[in-house]
Amino acid sequence: MSAMSETTQQITGRFAPSPSGRMHLGNAFSSLVAWASARSTGGRMVLRIEDLDPRTKDPELARQIIDDLAWLGLDWDEGPIRQSDRGEVYLEALERLKGLGLTYPCFCTRAELHAASAPHASDGVYIYQGTCRGLGEEQIAKRLETRPAATRLKVPEPADALGAIDFDDLGWGPQHEVLARDCGDFLVRRSDGVIAYQLAVVVDDCLMGVNQVVRGRDLLSSSARQIYIAHLLGFTPPTYGHVPLLVAPDGRRLAKRDRDCDLGALREAGETPEKIIGRLAEPLGLAERGEPVSAQEFVERFSWDAVRSHRDDIVIARA
Repeated sequence: MSAMSETTQQITGRFAPSPSGRMHLGNAFSSLVAWASARSTGGRMVLRIEDLDPRTKDPELARQIIDDLAWLGLDWDEGPIRQSDRGEVYLEALERLKGLGLTYPCFCTRAELHAASAPHASDGVYIYQGTCRGLGEEQIAKRLETRPAATRLKVPEPADALGAIDFDDLGWGPQHEVLARDCGDFLVRRSDGVIAYQLAVVVDDCLMGVNQVVRGRDLLSSSARQIYIAHLLGFTPPTYGHVPLLVAPDGRRLAKRDRDCDLGALREAGETPEKIIGRLAEPLGLAERGEPVSAQEFVERFSWDAVRSHRDDIVIARA
């Protein structure tokens, strides 16, 4: 199964932040590239707040993220749209997958998953071994008496052409993944009833007309699962473009819990949008060292060739 690598139609990109903390420079970098990729070709942008997880339903954090995007000079044509308002849409998609006979209840705990399988070498994702795939009705009923079930989506056997996903990533080039080998059956609804990320983003991107998804390379392995879901639901999957991650000088990945590179702290310290964008443009060869760059100037200089020149994490020092 393959996905389109290029599109001749107008690009519609998206910002899809999760309000679990203040935006940091890594979030700003992927947002900036997503915005520039769409705007450099006259495309559109959608702003979607990914707040399905109860831990992310913080209106103040969502407001701060929206404010940070606007402060940087990034704009959008539609939104903000909140996933927490779209539960019925996701449940309808889940029922369609159930109707195809491709879902089943799973009772495995996180500890059991970790004990049963080694993580995928590239991203730490545990490959599901199909423990609950063959449970009978009586077994399911018995287990439901003691714990709620998550819902997993079956992936095809390795020899099935539907289970081999090929796509051309804008940042990382040609990709090939065999779902049964590289992830196994995966969650589409958690045991607490929350629709899983993989299903929600596919439904949202496809129904919102998003045809180009730009994000950090830590989500590269999610693309094959999302392409598979899109095909099952009758959608055309978007083009994907993954960008390098930003790391601190000690190799630590930037995280929202760290204040050293979050936009709130940087703004309080007197940083300007142009200084921050210049810092993000410099590793791509789109700015001289210390050169301030506006959002519009970044668009005018942007190219995917500049992004593709980096296959390693980008070290970003504190100003």
